[in-house]
Amino acid sequence: MKTSLSWIKSYIPDLDVSLQEYVDGMTLSGTNVEGVQVLDECLDKIVIGQIEKIEKHPDADKLLVCQVNVGDEVVQIVTGATNVSEGDKVPIVLDGGRVVGGRDGVPVEGGMKIKAGKLRGVESFGMMCSIEELGSTTEMYPEAPEDGIYIFPKEAIVGADAIEVLGFRDAIIEYEVTSNRADCFSVNGIAREAAATFEKKYHPIVIKETGNKEDVRDYVNVTVEDEELCPRFLARVIKNVKIAPSPKWLQIRLANVGIRPINNMVDITNYVMEEFGQPMHAYDLEKIADQHIIVKRAAKGDTFKTLDGVERTLDEDTLMICDSEKAIGIAGIMGGENTMITDDVSTMALEVANFDGVNIRKSSKKVGLRTDASGKFEKGLDPHNAVLALNRACQLIEELEAGEIVGGTIDVSATLKEPLGIPFEPEKINSLLGTDLTKEEMLNLLTPIELIYDDSDGTIVVPTFRQDIERWADLAEEVARFYGYDKIPITLPQGEATTGRLPFKLRVEQIIRTVAEHAGFSESLSYSFESPKIYDKLLIEKDSPLRDAIEISNPLGEDFSIMRTTPLNGLLVSLGTNYKRRNKNVALYEIGNIYIADELPITELPDERTQLTLGFYGEGDFFTMKGVIEQIFGKLGITEKAKFENQQKRPYLHPGRQGEVSVGNVTVGYLGEVHPTVATTYGIGEKALVAVIDMPSLLPLVTFDRKYQEIPRYPAVNRDISMTIKKEVLVSEIEEIIEKRAGEYLESFELFDIYEGSQIPEGLKSVAYSIVFRAKDRTLEESDITRTMENILEGLEELGAQLRK
Repeated sequence: MKTSLSWIKSYIPDLDVSLQEYVDGMTLSGTNVEGVQVLDECLDKIVIGQIEKIEKHPDADKLLVCQVNVGDEVVQIVTGATNVSEGDKVPIVLDGGRVVGGRDGVPVEGGMKIKAGKLRGVESFGMMCSIEELGSTTEMYPEAPEDGIYIFPKEAIVGADAIEVLGFRDAIIEYEVTSNRADCFSVNGIAREAAATFEKKYHPIVIKETGNKEDVRDYVNVTVEDEELCPRFLARVIKNVKIAPSPKWLQIRLANVGIRPINNMVDITNYVMEEFGQPMHAYDLEKIADQHIIVKRAAKGDTFKTLDGVERTLDEDTLMICDSEKAIGIAGIMGGENTMITDDVSTMALEVANFDGVNIRKSSKKVGLRTDASGKFEKGLDPHNAVLALNRACQLIEELEAGEIVGGTIDVSATLKEPLGIPFEPEKINSLLGTDLTKEEMLNLLTPIELIYDDSDGTIVVPTFRQDIERWADLAEEVARFYGYDKIPITLPQGEATTGRLPFKLRVEQIIRTVAEHAGFSESLSYSFESPKIYDKLLIEKDSPLRDAIEISNPLGEDFSIMRTTPLNGLLVSLGTNYKRRNKNVALYEIGNIYIADELPITELPDERTQLTLGFYGEGDFFTMKGVIEQIFGKLGITEKAKFENQQKRPYLHPGRQGEVSVGNVTVGYLGEVHPTVATTYGIGEKALVAVIDMPSLLPLVTFDRKYQEIPRYPAVNRDISMTIKKEVLVSEIEEIIEKRAGEYLESFELFDIYEGSQIPEGLKSVAYSIVFRAKDRTLEESDITRTMENILEGLEELGAQLRK
């Protein structure tokens, strides 16, 4: 969005800030300034001069020697221009002045300084200027000659500031406006923001009533067949139209924001579009069949030739403006050739409408045409703003004597959005912002932007043009913007984040990474999407639920076409790659998601389960992996001892060397040796072990609560116990008996030896434990230990254990 500073000041007459103060203030209050162009930055000492006498140069056929009245003196200027005559009033750069362009109108950085000198021996004390040398173009100043000196109208005052007269004493400001601020895609919207920013009085345009005593319905009729895509359609009629050039002030304002002046009617519609942010379109009423305007959807395959002469192909989602026989415009985008305004128009219909922004955006892309109008409509305009824009255009038409306004307005409207009431809660706003503003101070900030407090129900009434304000937090943003972000005190955010801690899940994962890496594992990352072929590589049964994977609708290829249901493939691929590169003793871990769908094809989001996967080959065995898992559980505050129970249900693991991992009654994962066939398939030439822990199952068991335990005051008592027992008896069964029968004095126990060999009978194994006892309130006596050991031995005998002596 672009505006000129002078246009903004027409709404705020007492805005007495410098350009830099304006730019800084607007940016800080939320209307970010992207760029500034100072039109007179390279223009200096340029006045209107009148040529009093022209003579030929004595030594150059193509040069003229002119005597020019510049107000307080007559100066001699030598020129090569061919379009000047005695009596013409032209822009004169005096000695020491500057212009934008150099030779042939090519811009010079910083401008070109003009000095008095001699041309072919004749003194010249300045230079006559073309419009290009003053920084503009003939497109924006159509009265300027294509190749020659700019000539002012006869009423121009000799000696006056030429830059002021041409409208170049101005700055063009470009703003970055977000799409939810449709009101700021207009000059009066920006002016309202500026007035609030600098605490000045905003003077909106006073729109006067227009129209004769006739009834517009005698001239035109309007039917809207699709109120969803066109909530409001307004029309007025102008008769006795007089097409002519616009006044200079109007041309200057349009040219300064980059809009080429054309004629009074086109310029008025463009001017109001910039002023109110509301596009409008004029039709030659005599070219509208039956003077009946119909708003309806096109049929698929219809074609329509727009004003730019291009034939567009339409579909059933494109909204059209039609008459009783034909289409006359693509709604919100561009009118058609068949009703365009020409110089001989006598009566015209002026349309101002409100269209569905999403539909305009889609239609604009489909027909391959994006205009200034569609760019505004697609933001979602305020339907209440349409009537103001229409009446403003009619007011300008009357003031500029461009036509006679017929009385009345056709207004075809659906149910329009009404102003929204939002509960005003100053305490809540202060809590969010960290401020201590009173209710009155906040209202003083909100009132200038037309957010008015309704004392009857304690709400802020939001005008319909502020479609971005929907809740109390939006009100807080408005308070912050105009109070000043730089004035808001620095405070710590409230809540758990104030302590600087990570969320619970991330803290758990952080501890897992620390323990795994301390144990020698390196982190691995793999894709969540895989190939369906992995199930065969992992020997997974054809009817296994693991094969019920979610298919990706637009995969990179077959090898990345499904979402993984098991985390093993990625880790095994990494282990295999390391083995092929002859890396020894590789240990990897990964924390990643698997994706389990309730049904296929999916109708809702799948269950994304985070899983910890550990894997290694080389040094280490089953007990190494078991020890890492136990260490992780210990660091996570899981006090209940993990159980490792033999299971034979995973085909990708060795049939006799795999097991479930559980804590209490909760199964949290599994571990085991990779099946030799699977290991070979992945290129791993030696024994490999893996473990998978399901994080959602583990997290409820984790605690970071730590209780202080004082240093024991009484000594510990150690007992070693060695026994022979059948090989099939699991160590976990032995440990379960020790825990149950040791009583309250048990502090810890540790397996320190397992032996099978010639000194042990066939079918048996030797198992040895070190057990530590301690009482908290006294020194244990021998009798205490003896009774406890006897209790333990009785339980072990039930398992068939025999004490070794």
